[in-house]
This record gives sequence, C-alpha cells and structure tokens, in this order.
Amino acid sequence: MWQVGRSTVDSLNLRELAAPEMAYLADETGETIYLAVPEQFNVVYIDKIESKKPIRSWNPIGGSAPIHCVGTGKAILAANYERLREKLSEPLPGFTGRTMTTLSQLDEDIEATRMRGYAYDTGEFRDRILSFGAAIKLPDGEAVAAIGISVPNVNLPDDGEERFGALSAHAAEAVSRKLTRV
Repeated sequence: MWQVGRSTVDSLNLRELAAPEMAYLADETGETIYLAVPEQFNVVYIDKIESKKPIRSWNPIGGSAPIHCVGTGKAILAANYERLREKLSEPLPGFTGRTMTTLSQLDEDIEATRMRGYAYDTGEFRDRILSFGAAIKLPDGEAVAAIGISVPNVNLPDDGEERFGALSAHAAEAVSRKLTRV
C-alpha cells in the first residue's frame, strides 16, 4: 500500500497543484514564495514566485537548504519527525548565530511548530532572512512537500509573523486537500 501511495505522489505534478496557492501567497505578501520537497536532510526548491520588492530573498529553483533551519524544511521535519529524528545527529550544522545545533533545541522548535501549525525560521540559514513554511501532507500525515514564504526581516510587517504563518498553513492545507482527490 505504501508503494502504491508513493508512486501516486511521484507521478503528481506538485508544481501544478500548488500554483494557485503560491500565486495567492505572492499576492497577499509581496514576498518570495517557495515550493520545496525533501531530499535526505535538505529541501530542494522545485518552484518559486519571486518578490518584486527591491530587498528580497533569493534561492534558485533546484537550489537546496538544510531541513533543520528553513521554514519549508522545518515544516516537513515536524510532520515526519518520529521517523526522522533518530537519523539526526549532533551537532547539527550551523549557518548563523540563530541556527539550532542541538537535538534538544530542535525538539523544542518542532513542538512549537506543531502547536502553531507552521514553521518559522528566524534567520537560521541566512542572516536576516526569515521564512515561514507549512507541510503539504498525504492523507496518512506524511509530508511530501512544503510551501513557504521567505522575507527579509526589514520587510516583515508588525503582524507579519502570525499573518504569514497562518497564510502558509492555509495554503499547505489547500494543496494537501487536493492530494486526497488525486
């Protein structure tokens, strides 16, 4: 059954399924929007919509980032944590002064992500670049991708953390519902 489910996911065009939600997030936030899939302990960006703001974040399609320190990665990690945690080892790679490098720090962050319904990167991969992400899940709860918003800290509005987090969670839920109909 798992193999049948995986072959269905592998044959999906996640970019096509997520395109309307990505466009909505771009319109609502004006920031860069990413669609990412897991690859071992990284995420790979398979689609994006660029911000038109003069100060913006940037990663290329096909680029990757460590799963433990970006919004899309932490969202996938939170959804699949029971399966993935035992495979992680300390110290986790550090990239900025905000990167979590211990499993106890990551455990706390994963719990907070689950409580909020979205992941929040506070500048853990790139200094002063924040990101929000939410997992796109199969009906069994397995995260197969994540959708996220990346924003330079100077662009984040006062209500940005809650608003951007809620928007990313809503978008991921909408794409996840589409997976149940495929």
